[in-house]
Amino acid sequence: MKWESAIKDYISYLRIERGLSQNTLENYKRDLTKLQRYLDTNEIRISPIKADKTLLQEFIYTVAKEVKPRSQARVISGLRGFFNYLVFEEYREDNPMELIESPKIGRKLPDTLSLEEIDKLIAAIDLSKPQGERNRTILETLYACGLRVTELTTLKLSDLYFKEGFISVTGKGDKQRFVPISEHTQKYINIYIDEIRTHIPVQAASTDTLFLNRRGKQLTRAMIFTIIKDLAIKAGIKKNISPHTFRHSFATHLLQNGADLRAIQQMLGHESITTTEIYMHLDRNHLADALLQYHPRSSH
Repeated sequence: MKWESAIKDYISYLRIERGLSQNTLENYKRDLTKLQRYLDTNEIRISPIKADKTLLQEFIYTVAKEVKPRSQARVISGLRGFFNYLVFEEYREDNPMELIESPKIGRKLPDTLSLEEIDKLIAAIDLSKPQGERNRTILETLYACGLRVTELTTLKLSDLYFKEGFISVTGKGDKQRFVPISEHTQKYINIYIDEIRTHIPVQAASTDTLFLNRRGKQLTRAMIFTIIKDLAIKAGIKKNISPHTFRHSFATHLLQNGADLRAIQQMLGHESITTTEIYMHLDRNHLADALLQYHPRSSH
């Protein structure tokens, strides 16, 4: 068995059986290809079936010099999954990664924007330019619906159910969910569609795509990152922000204002409630307030 074919089969398995997103698949493939390149560079001729713990440990030590603990942990997790797959398919009897521990990493919590900071970012947009109206709508939609950046770029006109007050979102693994959308955000989307998008020469492949670039094509993930980074500089916001910051802020603000964690989980499209809890980094004062307000014996 060759590494190239084994990796290809594993990625196909993850796509078909596990329904993982394209971004996740690319990360797994990149890490496994890194191992393959390490073996080639060091002229180590060994198949995936024969690779042992000592060899893999040496590769991980090499990786550890180049990447942060979080990335190292991802590589280890990816390798563990790969060899589990080989065991599952009966190519191997054991997983050589079983006794290799991931580095201990602290929970990394992204920055959260306050409502005032979100308003500052929106105020920094130059609305005299056509893309300004589009960019304002993008920020309003990211924050109002808690979307991932890929969910935003792939949002379609046919996904908008404004009469019902929802949008249909295609999440990780092509899973569909309905997310409520406020009239406030609907208003900006309608302005963008009626006054800006209608004047763009739309490419055939993007006729149903909501947010377009000036050439009438779907916006890239990188473009959304650039828009937000540039606005943060203009607004004088020093935090390290990205499109995901709006999703995190969406979840945090909802919880702070009393929303149910399960409802937030559904809106974010998390399979596990544990994933949703990672977003919730409220300070102890807020938790104490919740106890005083809701616990039956707090007034005694």
